[in-house]
Amino acid sequence: MKPQLKIVLFSLSTVAFIGCDRVTKDLAKTHLQFKAPVSYFRNTVRLVYVENTGAAMSFADDLPKNASFWLLSMLPLAFLLGLTVYIITRYKQMPFARLLSFALLIAGGLGNIIDRIVFDRHVTDFMIVGVGKLQTGIFNVADMCVTAGVIGLMLTHRERKPQALA
Repeated sequence: MKPQLKIVLFSLSTVAFIGCDRVTKDLAKTHLQFKAPVSYFRNTVRLVYVENTGAAMSFADDLPKNASFWLLSMLPLAFLLGLTVYIITRYKQMPFARLLSFALLIAGGLGNIIDRIVFDRHVTDFMIVGVGKLQTGIFNVADMCVTAGVIGLMLTHRERKPQALA
């Protein structure tokens, strides 16, 4: 694949994933907020509206507002910017599957950072999946993107063989 096409597809994918996250969060606010949870497939998938001010599983939910802003918004944003620079400098050598995995990771991170900045630390979560007592925590499309991106990066990782000393 041509390098220019790879970077265009990477950029479009990132924007599309962020768009999916935004649309689903807006739908959750419109159709789930102030309403009873909705269940599908015998309670395997549940939709319930929650605003989370912490990280995954409400980690660091009780941080002071200023600390939360820096730890859960600015620090991840700096990491994502650094990751983007890394990708831009190496995209020509990367297979597209790896670029797509990075797009998922960046989009998911940015999706939740957007919520934190625009909605005063409140990230919209609305999905729970599970059977019986085995269930996920509550999550959103951005979280799914991050998870899929990490799995994709693990699947596309290649060990580099150590170079022989000359």
